[in-house]
Amino acid sequence: MKIDIHTHIMPERMPNWVQKFGYGDFIHLEHRNCKACMMKGDKLFREVETNCFDATERLRDMDNTKVDVQVLSTIPVLFNYWAKPADGLETSRFFNDHIADTVSREPNRFIGIGTVPMQDVELAIGEMERCMRDLNMPGLEIGTNINGINLGDPSFFPFYRRAEELGCALFVHPWEMMGEQQMQKYWLPWLVGMPAETSRAICSMIFSGVMERFPKLRLAFAHGGGSFPLTIGRIEHGFHVRPDLVAIDNPVNPRDYIGRFWIDSLVHDPAALDYVLALFGGRHICMGSDYPFPLGEHVPGSLIESMGYEPELKDQLLRKNALDWLGMGDEKFQG
Repeated sequence: MKIDIHTHIMPERMPNWVQKFGYGDFIHLEHRNCKACMMKGDKLFREVETNCFDATERLRDMDNTKVDVQVLSTIPVLFNYWAKPADGLETSRFFNDHIADTVSREPNRFIGIGTVPMQDVELAIGEMERCMRDLNMPGLEIGTNINGINLGDPSFFPFYRRAEELGCALFVHPWEMMGEQQMQKYWLPWLVGMPAETSRAICSMIFSGVMERFPKLRLAFAHGGGSFPLTIGRIEHGFHVRPDLVAIDNPVNPRDYIGRFWIDSLVHDPAALDYVLALFGGRHICMGSDYPFPLGEHVPGSLIESMGYEPELKDQLLRKNALDWLGMGDEKFQG
């Protein structure tokens, strides 16, 4: 059985929030000449395939690649953290209701996680509570920074405290990559910026003490943890040689937190998968594909399945770790 924790979805129809709110670059979808166009304001942002919003097409792809369950989350460009808080809440609720409706139609194939307006912690907590209690979601997706503010900022501590109390799993996904404007050519924001952005989030949450203060918080990071696994030696060395700069908010060695959060398996390389497995152990890596986008694994789980791992380990990576991170029981998705 395969559970894919890293897939994105958007509604086929969205309000034109630029017209409604009178500002900003809110995304909406226009269907033109058999093409689906994501419009950022009045400009074309990206063309997407129908599997980005059509659940029937998505299910067909899942069947063809033998994926039993997808965890659905919104596309990060739709976070809208830059918007006025009330407007960010409105768009978040719209996307969450769409995901919940999609799950309700195929509850044995989909699990939904929500999005919240992180630019306002009180509103974010309120929508998190709605996602958990009313929409029966096990968690949320959040960005690696909130309008340039690191996730370790104390202003977010009330959010993490409430997430821990509710048992809300958090999937941390890169967006608005640092340095993006300086490296537009060669698709570098996605090839270089995203891995660095994910490491930024992990290090920020470690060094600020988020993981120490909220030890029951269930965190998973996209794209194999980005550049963090390959630079943990440098990160740890910096912690030891410059504690005056690094260990100012949390005196615990960053390496001690390995095994206290999850990463997905999207590393694209057999040696890299072996490495993160040796580093994190077999219980903290979940299959994730980044479906339906081109940088994802086109046959989800194929790298794991190609490695010759023992059946018990393979089952951990393909299924069980996802359920552990989500805090869900085994019985519904027995396979």
